[in-house]
Amino acid sequence: MDLFPIALSLRVAAIALGIAGPLGIAIAWVQAKRRYPLRWVVEALVLLPLVLPPSVIGYFLLVLFGRRGVLGPLLEGALGVRFVFSPAAAVMASTVVALPLVVKTAQPAIEAVPAELTQVGRSLGLGPLALLFRVTLPVAYRGVLAALVLGFARALGEFGATLMVAGNIPGLTNTMPIELFTAYQGGDDARAGIYVAVLTGMSLAVALVAARLSPREAAA
Repeated sequence: MDLFPIALSLRVAAIALGIAGPLGIAIAWVQAKRRYPLRWVVEALVLLPLVLPPSVIGYFLLVLFGRRGVLGPLLEGALGVRFVFSPAAAVMASTVVALPLVVKTAQPAIEAVPAELTQVGRSLGLGPLALLFRVTLPVAYRGVLAALVLGFARALGEFGATLMVAGNIPGLTNTMPIELFTAYQGGDDARAGIYVAVLTGMSLAVALVAARLSPREAAA
């Protein structure tokens, strides 16, 4: 069995979580604690990657970062970076699909933080960032950790958008889901079964951790 797809998937998912995690928690905090005009538009944009087919997400990324896209020529001309068909494209695809799951899992946990604690923090002179790190996150840590775990799992299993924007280049962009698809198409059921077992085992572990972090389990 080629271990490269496993290592690549773990690396891509970890980097994607490093981007989607802080960004998603920040968005969840703003959505939970702030009321502002067009808040519903942000809510809809966050949910959009959950309802769009992954291939459509991949197409939008190509339109933005492709060689003839909006940002692709700028990146290639200024930095010499070719985004599409690279591990960076796989990271971007995984980040986009993981972000909504992080936001929608963390937001209820942040909303559940008692307002009295925030008021006490303000009375002690804490600013917004201090309130977030010293009050909100310590109280809502179980839900936030569950959001990060689920976001990692979603990034790990990303297939459609990754195939569109990163392609299937052996030794470069062939993540586990893509390698599974390739093995099945090629009639190599044994190799496909190995990747199925690895992905299933990782997903089961993530599901167990997320269930353990749920508020109901904590109350029990």
